[in-house]
Amino acid sequence: MKPLFHPSIDDITVEGILHALSDPVRVAIYAQIVGSACPQTCSHFLHFREQNIPKSTLSQHFKALREAGLIRSQRLGVQMHNTSRCAEIQSRFPGLIAAIVNAHKVQLNVKPLLATLHKRPSPRSRLRS
Repeated sequence: MKPLFHPSIDDITVEGILHALSDPVRVAIYAQIVGSACPQTCSHFLHFREQNIPKSTLSQHFKALREAGLIRSQRLGVQMHNTSRCAEIQSRFPGLIAAIVNAHKVQLNVKPLLATLHKRPSPRSRLRS
């Protein structure tokens, strides 16, 4: 089996991190890995955010996160266990990961609020009734 590539901390760039986290599924996966106290397996995300994600697509997402330096993956039998490299990245780019994960959480909380705001009738439509 081919060894997994994990960039050294000196090779991790802000651009690489932002590019890897520009995909909504990847940033959601990463936020969950960051918030977890234990390693997350790839198969944990097969049914994620009310959608089924094919294994091949998940493999590409994890590869992008790994090659950007955001996660460390370890093969244990047939499973791949993934952990965040937050502490390492924090030492190189203080506050970056926390800011991205917090912004992602804010965005998730704002979307339902915006949906309810758009469903409310306008004041003019209430006057016509």
